[in-house]
Amino acid sequence: MVRRWPAPVLFSALMLAAAFTAFMPVAFAQATRVVDESFFVESAYPMLHAVQCERCHSDNGVASEARLAFPETDAGRDQITAFGLSLMDLVDRKNPEQSMLLRKPTKRVKHTGGQRIKPGSDEEAVLLRWINYLAGLSDEQVRQARERIARSDPRGVEALAVRRLTHSQYNQTVRDLLGDQIQPASGFPKEDFVNGFKNQLEGQGISPLQAEAYSKAAERLARAAFRGGDQHGLIPRQPASPTDAACVDAFVRQFGLKAFRRPLTDDEARRYSGLFLEEVGRAKNFQAGASMVIEAMLQSPHFLFRIERGADSPAAPFEIASRLSYLLWGTTPSDELLRAAGKGDLATAEQIEASARRMLEDPRARPAMEEFLAQWMRFDRVLEATRDRRRFREFNADVAAAMVEETRRLFSHLVWNDQNFMEFFTADYTFVNSDLARLYGLPAPGEEFAKVEYPADSGRSGVLGHGSFLVLTSTPSETSPTARGLFVRNHFLGQEVPPPPAGVNTVLPNITEDAPMTNRQPLAVHLNSESCASCHRLLDPIGLGFEQYNAIGAFQKKMVLQFPGPRGEEGRGRKSTIKELDVDSSGYIQGIEDSAFSTPRELGRLLAASPTCQKAIVKQLFRYAFGRQETVNDQPVIDALVAKFRDSGFRFRELIIALVTSELFLQKGSG
Repeated sequence: MVRRWPAPVLFSALMLAAAFTAFMPVAFAQATRVVDESFFVESAYPMLHAVQCERCHSDNGVASEARLAFPETDAGRDQITAFGLSLMDLVDRKNPEQSMLLRKPTKRVKHTGGQRIKPGSDEEAVLLRWINYLAGLSDEQVRQARERIARSDPRGVEALAVRRLTHSQYNQTVRDLLGDQIQPASGFPKEDFVNGFKNQLEGQGISPLQAEAYSKAAERLARAAFRGGDQHGLIPRQPASPTDAACVDAFVRQFGLKAFRRPLTDDEARRYSGLFLEEVGRAKNFQAGASMVIEAMLQSPHFLFRIERGADSPAAPFEIASRLSYLLWGTTPSDELLRAAGKGDLATAEQIEASARRMLEDPRARPAMEEFLAQWMRFDRVLEATRDRRRFREFNADVAAAMVEETRRLFSHLVWNDQNFMEFFTADYTFVNSDLARLYGLPAPGEEFAKVEYPADSGRSGVLGHGSFLVLTSTPSETSPTARGLFVRNHFLGQEVPPPPAGVNTVLPNITEDAPMTNRQPLAVHLNSESCASCHRLLDPIGLGFEQYNAIGAFQKKMVLQFPGPRGEEGRGRKSTIKELDVDSSGYIQGIEDSAFSTPRELGRLLAASPTCQKAIVKQLFRYAFGRQETVNDQPVIDALVAKFRDSGFRFRELIIALVTSELFLQKGSG
């Protein structure tokens, strides 16, 4: 991600970074500089970024629950100043050198992020000067500072949003518009995952290749629309002639309403009617004109994008209808929903709640919510996974599909039966077919994907014991504790762990027949390296708790290492050597007290009880619903959703209802 700094701060940050290479000039400059508010903006703030404090102390950082939270990356000078003043809450005014703001980053007391600032360094001198400034503020200055902090957090109205239909939404939309089942978007260029999902604004540009794909799809869909006649009722009434103006206008407006998800303006209706009649003049056929209009509309930005102008727009009720329909059904609004928008029946939270509850009872809601699950849990990586056939002969495409279905069944059971959704992590039951039962060592189910209980001594529970999670966080030949820890952090705790710095040596010691090791031993290299430890201590201890579950999700009490024998003179190799090692599956979550665990079941209980995990689920649905990552201005919305989710007993459908009735969803809140 490119960090956008205000010009004065960027200049100062660059100057500071360059100055760090010369110890004495910095020490002299900082020792003689007058400390005021500009000192924080131009010196202290860039220094805190240089030592990477914002990695953890951001809304989605590992320390997101701490009192210290950095502002957005594009924050202006006033917001940065207000942030600097807010640090007074971490300052001991009577004894500044005992301030937590100093003792934490220097690791004089326990600090999850490790030592970010070395005692006696130039960085510590900069920080200490700002701490002394805050400690010296008078009571009146503190009062004024708090007023400035409050004013620096504006709650603006959500800006114009332009969201492209995802490939899945495109397929479902043309199906419902034209009755087309071919799913043309399946051949479009592959979508990128951003913020964990494929519908995020940041990743929704249109490349020339994508534009060409839209054009070809529109042409094909338009040609097929009337093949065999008007089988899908696209023409509202029988035309008296190919140039029947009233019928042309009715078709253009009716199809335009469905395609653009709002009524056409009179100017738009005239232009598309003109295009219709122009084609009829050549083909002498009403359906030819209709086909041309369909092709043109399917290439319009008003079809390909969901353009939302906000609550003050005349089209606002139709924008709400689209928001509801694409979230809850994954497709364009139904005729009933469009009529409700036209009559003003989607104006209040009560009206929207009633519509949303009806929509959630509709069968179309299930595949739409399963699309959210598929992206959140990265089913694509499971279905595309390959494994070393010499070691994992049980794994194939059918088994991968069964693993995805197992997780889908658990999700559906919890959502549509209004169960406590935190059982996604703690369920002592699962849904397996005969293949998975054999892999997990369970009795064969009475029928495929029947609900079965885990044995009392099983370490599995919820999604953490599913093959889908265990496979997508492994390599083709072995487990990956780092990948498993990263997935838990990102997807279940909502915390971002940055990638390794450029140039860092990521090579671990080789495991050989003469020096066999479990994964824990070579990974210890990460924790002993200054450049690696700050991140890997957040990841590896989590992933190591799964080490008794191999790369295809089967339980193995011991780690099995296979070393191929050397080839003889005739090219024949001697029998491979097998070594079995005891596995230490103890793990913990850095930053969470009393978080030791040694099985997925124990970790599942920790996650289910964690407010951070509960909030992370809300964040995941928020990102999927709004197509963007949450910002600091969204925190009141997020907090309200978490409270309603908790008060409902963690019913996922109630979380959906709370989201679609929020002021932000109604286009009245901040964003």
